[in-house]
Amino acid sequence: MPKLWNETIDAHRAAVREAILDTTAKLVTEGGLRSVTMSQIAERTGIGRATLYKYFSDIEAVLLAWHERQVAAHLQQLSDIRDQDGTAVERLTAVLEAFASIARQRHGGELAALLHQGEHVTHAERHLQGMLQHLIAQASQPGDLRSDVPPAELAQYCLHALTAAAALPSQAAVTRLVAVTLDGLRPKRAAPDRSAE
Repeated sequence: MPKLWNETIDAHRAAVREAILDTTAKLVTEGGLRSVTMSQIAERTGIGRATLYKYFSDIEAVLLAWHERQVAAHLQQLSDIRDQDGTAVERLTAVLEAFASIARQRHGGELAALLHQGEHVTHAERHLQGMLQHLIAQASQPGDLRSDVPPAELAQYCLHALTAAAALPSQAAVTRLVAVTLDGLRPKRAAPDRSAE
């Protein structure tokens, strides 16, 4: 087959796949992860069920592909924030706030637990840990953050602390959680000398 024909077919397949995932995202937003069915996806995408099954074997495969795309988009968002202008502490703060906001949007339940076990999640967590570790190391050099704890441990602390955002009722609560987490990264202050009292 001519190269142009192959490229056209590949582009069409990619467009159909993206349309399926876009439809899935809308259905998840409307009714939650558990309510999405293959019939709904096919109907809303404007394709037959047989065509849908050529792309994905079952609803779990569609949701996994949708979740992989979501995770990749979140990582790109966090990378873009990290690369903005500002001090290391300012960029770290912005990344932590964005991560906590993402964690707050996380869907719960059994299916969500299944989706968060994939290799794509493990890869994303490693990437995010490295990003935070690098920012923390940069900010600890001028003394803006503590240097008595390795940056890798502080990055883990941030990630674990901010997953609590999933249960918070508002964005204001998320902002407070980020502030408390950042306080844990600040250098220790010497205790006041009370001997003269």
